[in-house]
Amino acid sequence: MADNIESDQLGFAAEILEQAQDTLDDADAEPDELHSLARDLAGALRDVLRVAISRGYLLAVSDPHTL
Repeated sequence: MADNIESDQLGFAAEILEQAQDTLDDADAEPDELHSLARDLAGALRDVLRVAISRGYLLAVSDPHTL
């Protein structure tokens, strides 16, 4: 179940990254769009960081010599 949640979080981050590129390429993007994008990017970054920390912790616990 955790793997599925992490997969969803990483997928969402990839989608937001694509949206960010489109929005940032749009010279007519409204401030509200940019604010919403920044909020979504921050949330996605938070989730990806959680995944990385969780995976790093699991690696350290399973084989502390690999880090």
